Amino acid sequence: MLPRLFQFGHLILPTYGVASAIAFIVALNFAMRIAPKLNLPPAKIWNLGIYTLLAALIASRLLMVVTHLSLFRYNPLWLLGLSPAYVPWIPWTSAAIAIAVAGLYIKAEELPLRASLDAYAPALAASFAIQSLGAFLAGAAYGTPTHSPLAVTYSNQYAALLYRTPLHIHLVPVQLYEAIACLVILAALLFWLPRRTQPGELAGIWLLAYGLTVFFLQFYRGDVFTNGIFTPMQRAALAAVALSALLLWKHRPSTQPTIRVIP
Repeated sequence: MLPRLFQFGHLILPTYGVASAIAFIVALNFAMRIAPKLNLPPAKIWNLGIYTLLAALIASRLLMVVTHLSLFRYNPLWLLGLSPAYVPWIPWTSAAIAIAVAGLYIKAEELPLRASLDAYAPALAASFAIQSLGAFLAGAAYGTPTHSPLAVTYSNQYAALLYRTPLHIHLVPVQLYEAIACLVILAALLFWLPRRTQPGELAGIWLLAYGLTVFFLQFYRGDVFTNGIFTPMQRAALAAVALSALLLWKHRPSTQPTIRVIP
């Protein structure tokens, strides 16, 4: 496969990183195109994505510097090629910071929360499909060993170094399965967009469908470990499914008569 596009000295351009950058650009454009259909200002939806990404990126890079301080001192440019897979809590912490920043921006700009989430539901589906394809090419987020004829085999030493990918072993192409699932979810969201009956439906469908996808695909991930019944990602997926119920719940307008007090 192709875990890196090119290397110039100590500067490495990883395939997965490039795929993630492309995924982000695609997500922003998706959200901007959908925003007018939800009566949202495209510029503010664009800014919401920018601030959220910057918060996640800056937080993850700073945390990587702290956890890899000796490597950063030796060559700061290696920071661009480091993978957060080495420190599992970094993506979770970065995501929490990004969500907090997004919430503050939505509140500051007085954007409707449910509609804003709807704008980014198809965007995330498209984004995650591209990221999963990038992970497949790079050898990141690899699957468990298998004898299936659909298996994938990695042989690049860089994939083993950066993502700890097993080499010369038949693995489940779990990244491709996730990419296909995300494309199916994207098609479903675009189909339902003009048929929605209340704000939050697209976000609810996304959380439900992607949460279930992640939950079941985790059983075929070879790079995850758990001390309990489920992995941390599976617990997060179940939480997403539970949250989807709140967004999909039908909100009926109050039928109680309005009581006016006449002085």
